[in-house]
Amino acid sequence: MQIRLEPADEYMHPGPEDTFNESMYFNVFDPGSALGAFVRIGNRPNEGHAEVTACVYLPDGRVGFMFSRPTIDNNDGFSAGGAEFRVDTPFEKLDISYRGKLVMLENPLDMAEPREAFTNNPYEVCELQLSVAGNSLPWGGEPVGHKEKPGEEFAKGHYEQLTRSSGSVSIGNESWDVDGQGLRDHSWGPRTWQAPWYYRWLTVNLGDGTGMMLSRIARADSEGIRNGFVWNGTEILPVTDMSMSTQWSDGSNHQQVTADFTFTDSDGTPLQRTLTGSVRNMIPLRNRRDGRVTRIAEGLTDWLVSGPLNTSLEPCGDDDPALGGHGWSEYLDQIIDGEPVGILE
Repeated sequence: MQIRLEPADEYMHPGPEDTFNESMYFNVFDPGSALGAFVRIGNRPNEGHAEVTACVYLPDGRVGFMFSRPTIDNNDGFSAGGAEFRVDTPFEKLDISYRGKLVMLENPLDMAEPREAFTNNPYEVCELQLSVAGNSLPWGGEPVGHKEKPGEEFAKGHYEQLTRSSGSVSIGNESWDVDGQGLRDHSWGPRTWQAPWYYRWLTVNLGDGTGMMLSRIARADSEGIRNGFVWNGTEILPVTDMSMSTQWSDGSNHQQVTADFTFTDSDGTPLQRTLTGSVRNMIPLRNRRDGRVTRIAEGLTDWLVSGPLNTSLEPCGDDDPALGGHGWSEYLDQIIDGEPVGILE
């Protein structure tokens, strides 16, 4: 399948579809301060609103969170609900900001019942300013001539990139300087959160500057997709196979993640690694549409990989810090009879 990706794709796209969505998402974790954050704007101009999410994982275990659907009438840029994203140099430098209230959650799992969480917890004003630099080449783009099946549309075009972000975050009378790694994505096309049966999205930045993304998208009537990429410090390498398992707590919160994956080295050699993750903090989110309920669990995760992603850099041993890192494990499930449909994976 031919994939097209050009510098112009860093900007906005036309979308006549009723459920057209154009979104950018950024995450970052600073191991020095132990502060993590993600921010997303999803424009839905044909539905008359955007989806804006801001989430900050504080070092003491609290999570500040906000979701809003501000009114928009165009897809001219990413600026809504107190958030703004600006491209300075395609694939090299972007600036992102958020200014607005966050609900402060002593127990982030309270967000499983959002009405009560927003009612029963205090609010603080957040100011987030980050300069985001590409830390890898981008992966993905828009398939040429390919269309998703009706009802399964999730992103006509989609690319991802490992990043390094620097700047500052303040919440109330607390503030932090931020210098950390993360991942960004940009997608456009028809989308509803109810299209996948379930998915697992693992984003990983390791201590030696390498990293990866692993994706498992399940369909209700088929095996679905298992893919991703490895960044070895100089080039993008495709993930050709992946299997995973999850340990759950309270029936629906993923706590431990294991993924066995194979990627092809630059000389064509298949390499196998195991990725293990332990969720540091979790916030469960919910989306409802046409009577269906979708759960999206956002786990800030500590990662460990069984061997180097750059085979020219041999680790000293199992405790080599280059094998460890941070990122997110995002689990989306449709909820049927009160349970996530992907509970067995």
